[in-house]
Amino acid sequence: MTLKEKFSDVQEAYHDRSDDCVLVADEFAIGFTEWFADNTLRVDLDGYKTFGDTDETAPHTVRELLEIYKKEKGL
Repeated sequence: MTLKEKFSDVQEAYHDRSDDCVLVADEFAIGFTEWFADNTLRVDLDGYKTFGDTDETAPHTVRELLEIYKKEKGL
């Protein structure tokens, strides 16, 4: 389920209770941070590598890593 779908579900179920939206966002942030810490290595000031990367010439930006995380988690 995507974040957008999760927010829609929370809004429909709880009549737009912002506390629940914050909880969903917090859980996402924590999940990404844990994944980031477990799966990346700082290459230089311009980017990071995941431990599964085979291309050593192109480090990822944080935005690219976020997209990798969301794809892996089906978000």
